[in-house]
Amino acid sequence: MGKNEFLTPKAIANRIKAKGLQKLRWYCQMCQKQCRDENGFKCHCMSESHQRQMEVFGQNPERIVSGYSEEFEDSFLEHMKRSHRFSRVAATVVYNEYIADRHHVHMNSTQWATLTDFVKHLGRAGKCKVEETPKGWFITYIDRDSETLFKEKMKNKRIRADIAEEEKQEREIKKQRERAEQLMGAADENGSQQKLEPEHKPLQKSESDQKIKLSLASSKPNVKERSESSKSVFDVIDNREEGRKDTGKIGKGGSGVSGGGSSTLDELMREQERAKERQNRKDYWLCEGIIVKVMSKALANKGYYKQKGVVRKVIDKYVGEIEILENKHVLRVDQEELETVIPQIGGLVRIVNGAYRGSNARLLSIDTDKFAAKVQIEKGIYDGKVLKAIEYEDICKLVQ
Repeated sequence: MGKNEFLTPKAIANRIKAKGLQKLRWYCQMCQKQCRDENGFKCHCMSESHQRQMEVFGQNPERIVSGYSEEFEDSFLEHMKRSHRFSRVAATVVYNEYIADRHHVHMNSTQWATLTDFVKHLGRAGKCKVEETPKGWFITYIDRDSETLFKEKMKNKRIRADIAEEEKQEREIKKQRERAEQLMGAADENGSQQKLEPEHKPLQKSESDQKIKLSLASSKPNVKERSESSKSVFDVIDNREEGRKDTGKIGKGGSGVSGGGSSTLDELMREQERAKERQNRKDYWLCEGIIVKVMSKALANKGYYKQKGVVRKVIDKYVGEIEILENKHVLRVDQEELETVIPQIGGLVRIVNGAYRGSNARLLSIDTDKFAAKVQIEKGIYDGKVLKAIEYEDICKLVQ
């Protein structure tokens, strides 16, 4: 039997070793030759083919090194773009994935001696966002694709247009409220002059001993059972009933004019609330700066199920980049797999849907039976306004 035949243990061991990655210092980039040990690399360096390649390298070493460096950087960034385009990930993780291909450009042929030097270069060149943490270097790919930049520009334009439209509507609502208050004040002045005198007359008992009977169950009181002295009182009540039928509501003074002004203001405000609700109620609610809970069962095996995170970026209105609070990992999750978080009493929340969408508020109390909360808006045109029954899904905890 030969020394290293195909099925001998030595031959099998050599093939197993050849499949895996070997040490970087025993790789020759010029010859694209990987050696398994120091002796093999030494023998390769003494070979005639390697000497010829080194003569070529000696003619223009800077150009060859810069070419390998450029190729290494382009391949590394291409891998980042495909695998971790929107994620913040450890540099060592990306490098280990990149060198899994045996035919990659090795770092020992580039101008960077270590991975740290290469990561710092990416940060200085503005091609990646680089962060140094106690757990090592973390990088985030900066997407400068023309299509992505165009989408981002259009998104910012839509956001500015929406903000301008909301400010315009708020100004119109404020003007309408001021006009309604002026009308109500004028109505109160006119109504105070037209009050009926019988309303101020006290109820007096007649000289006779006959008792006054009030029949509340019957819609039409029996006039025969009333004394003559009590007729004026029931006339006033009948007049009030007629005023209620005519105007629909009675004001504080009981006159039709005053009641009509107050009901007009209330109806106007309710109509404005309904209009704001219809306009600001959307099928998407994600926004930056809120804390959400990951409810995706598909991520349970990776340890992200029911983990809380901060929304750092919103993509196409329905997808959010979530930075997990516990381990600072960044995920892309659809809003269908996220849930709002309710803080403790007194905490800050963001109203993410409904009439007052986009406003910051303070949580006053919660009703666990109705799954609703009571909040008070802070800052803005609605500063101090209290919303008594807002659903859990319409508010979310805000990052302090």
